[in-house]
Amino acid sequence: MSIRIGNSCVNCENLMENENCKIHGVKVSTSYTCDSFEMKAALKNDPNCTSCARYEGPTCANPQKAAPGMLCSHWAPQNAQA
Repeated sequence: MSIRIGNSCVNCENLMENENCKIHGVKVSTSYTCDSFEMKAALKNDPNCTSCARYEGPTCANPQKAAPGMLCSHWAPQNAQA
């Protein structure tokens, strides 16, 4: 099995709501990926301060450091689609 960045099960259209893979029939997590990976069509791969719902707001974890192009572990997408 190959290791890939960003191809985790959380980004795969085969992930079901109960965190089971509909292809392999096993419980998975964000650490898993496989050769049957299919990227969700609505996912945008642009996580940074300007695409964060908390940017320049009262819930920003790093208001003194936040800037376009940066990312922290508190990033929240402005628009989420299922």
